[in-house]
Amino acid sequence: MNLFAKMNQQATLWIKDMMAELGTTDGHKAMHALRAGLQSLRDRLSVDQAAQLSAQLPLIIRGMFFEGWDPSGTPLRIRHRAEFLALVRDKYAPREDLAAEDILRSLFRVLDRHIAAGEVGHLMVTLPEDLTAIIGGRDLAENLDA
Repeated sequence: MNLFAKMNQQATLWIKDMMAELGTTDGHKAMHALRAGLQSLRDRLSVDQAAQLSAQLPLIIRGMFFEGWDPSGTPLRIRHRAEFLALVRDKYAPREDLAAEDILRSLFRVLDRHIAAGEVGHLMVTLPEDLTAIIGGRDLAENLDA
């Protein structure tokens, strides 16, 4: 298998996992949701945290993660759930066929499946506390300290 086919296969696996988490057969919807969730998370992270997370992403997904990023404006000072959900909705626009809560919940389950153990916990502590409940904080938190 050539290098590009392998990169595409890795990205496709993440998209398929996102499709499964969202309960959709629409790959474009899943890809847009994955990008919106990742970019919202990226904007809430410090430059160092964003770099650490990106190192664990497949190359094509990493490209979506960094697309349009201005690191001079990060991390965003988002302190409340509503602000973060508004950011996700804004990044998912003009599509409106998914709720921001569903995008985040699905994103964190996909991340939990694919990135280093414990890393999801490090990401969750950067988010507003009232947001972790909708992500599935307790379920994911049990896997964080393992």
